[in-house]
Amino acid sequence: MQLFRQTYGDGPPLLIIHGLFGASGNWVTLARNVYAEHFRTITLDLRNHGRSPHDEDFSYAAMSADVLALMDDEGIEKAHILGHSMGGKLSMHLALEHPEVVDRLIVADIGPQDYPARHGTIFDAMEALNPEHYSSREEIDVVLSRDIPSAAVRQFLMKNLERSGDGYAWGLNLPAIRRAYPEIIGPIESWDSFDGEVLFVRGAESDYLVESDMPRIRALFPFADMATIDGAGHWLHAEQPDVFARITLDFLLQGR
Repeated sequence: MQLFRQTYGDGPPLLIIHGLFGASGNWVTLARNVYAEHFRTITLDLRNHGRSPHDEDFSYAAMSADVLALMDDEGIEKAHILGHSMGGKLSMHLALEHPEVVDRLIVADIGPQDYPARHGTIFDAMEALNPEHYSSREEIDVVLSRDIPSAAVRQFLMKNLERSGDGYAWGLNLPAIRRAYPEIIGPIESWDSFDGEVLFVRGAESDYLVESDMPRIRALFPFADMATIDGAGHWLHAEQPDVFARITLDFLLQGR
């Protein structure tokens, strides 16, 4: 599958992989204004997200194959990888299964462990919405607010709306994503380890990743370190972009 991607800058390649319900556009500011000064930075849309094709298979194996195909298409033999949330799990899977293509790895606010289901309300609200019935985003926001009180979360989800006739449509393949959700939140496991340099970055106000997760992490990534960003939750790159940029850029530039 050929994934949609956007490229910024020149230099050693850096791939940025978004999380669940996200897209390459979530990373434009950091990619263009920070990483592009040092790296050939590629932000991509995973299958069933953004402007990439839809498919019933939404496994980590299938998504890894897509990333490998993108690298081959771009003439990239080895790249730095930065993944957030679900994209972080995919990045871990890629590093463990295909270590030869991964240089330095950054995993943002997610660990290899399994997680409890926490997106049911979001799936229900998005599936029940019927966006084709509404002529404005403001109307859709009002409807979503009945089940999703956070304005920030609603705005994030509404980035997936596309114009369709007089109304809108979800650009996401919601049915395929929901069917695959148990695997998405499941553990990343391997008999092997990735022996490259790895940085896990967590938001201090997020419960997705805590310092006590390090023993589990180092079983798979023995040279992993962890950095914590104060004043940030799960969307740490959006909530504290300057700090996130400094920490991640320092780590990436150590390898040059």
